[in-house]
Amino acid sequence: MKRFYIPIFSLLLFASGVAVLAEEATYKGLSDFTKVLDIIERNYVEEVNPDELTVGAIEGMLKTLDPYSVYLTPERYNEIEIGTSGEFGGVGMEVTVENDVLTVITPIEDTPAAKAGIKPKDQIIAIDGKPTRGMAVHEAVKILRGPKGSSVKITVQSEGKSSPREITLVREIIRVESVKSKLLNNGIGYIRLSQFQEKTSQELRDSLTQLESQNGGRLKGVVLDLRNNPGGLLTQAVEVVDEFIDQGLIVSVKGRAETQSTDYYATKKGKFQDYPLVVIVNKGSASASEVVAEALQDSKRASILGTKTFGKGSVQTIIRLDDGAGLKLTTAKFYAPSGRSINEVGVIPDIVVENTENKDLQLERAVELLGASQAENTIPKG
Repeated sequence: MKRFYIPIFSLLLFASGVAVLAEEATYKGLSDFTKVLDIIERNYVEEVNPDELTVGAIEGMLKTLDPYSVYLTPERYNEIEIGTSGEFGGVGMEVTVENDVLTVITPIEDTPAAKAGIKPKDQIIAIDGKPTRGMAVHEAVKILRGPKGSSVKITVQSEGKSSPREITLVREIIRVESVKSKLLNNGIGYIRLSQFQEKTSQELRDSLTQLESQNGGRLKGVVLDLRNNPGGLLTQAVEVVDEFIDQGLIVSVKGRAETQSTDYYATKKGKFQDYPLVVIVNKGSASASEVVAEALQDSKRASILGTKTFGKGSVQTIIRLDDGAGLKLTTAKFYAPSGRSINEVGVIPDIVVENTENKDLQLERAVELLGASQAENTIPKG
């Protein structure tokens, strides 16, 4: 067989040529945009606001990427900061866009949305009579939030239901409590993580220490409840895993740029790392909570119990612009220690358990597993 050899210099020239072509395409696109903007400003039937046109163009560009990449006007940028403070006026649910439809990731515990029976994967097809198809997430959030005591009407299509239903929600001040805990009757500690905030890992440690004190010594095991946890700060998710494993990779974050790629490893030798552990998840468990579940599953540190998780395995970076506006841009994806991406796939539980309407079978089964592990003096394995 005749072989052909291409000189390295020729390859470099080819790569350089590709870069030049890409740059030329970008400049042509910008030139076309400027021309279209000029034509609209001079010829549209009504006078237009150039700033609104530009913002609309930017939003349209980002919408072609994914549901999580959005442009933040200065007002929206401030709303993002308010939303991460842990307290705001609203109805209490995390939403995204799936197949161009506004979709619930999870309702927040003890909020109007949760009390009204909103479930993960419910589709919000209208807000105050306005169809949500094509609506950006930040637009929906802006409408759903508002002063305490005011109301908003949503039209909800639930999985398995033949017709949508209308629900009127009265807004409340939403306070997101990151960690809740209690001691179960049989000496098993129960930890509920509702979101990963700045002090979640410290609150986890404090809660476990308090439960040990209530129990008069070591716990028989720990149930880590990540149901309806939409995520939050990745660094806190990593620290939570680090409380339970003593070595190995926790998660890989991989982006196009080297600066956007990081591997997180276990670093601590904590006192909770030999506790039998069961993690409960459901379809409202997303993003950072999926990182925790997958890491504990891959390391065979815990049994994962419940139903398949949401499948949001991407990282959004907030980039502030000079005028006070910003971009929330997807810059990387999560990869489990096994190398698997959870994006649009989710975490598959080791033990699938569905809850009934009136009974928490998932928690009951988790407690049974921990009781069995004590009888056999073993830790549940993934």
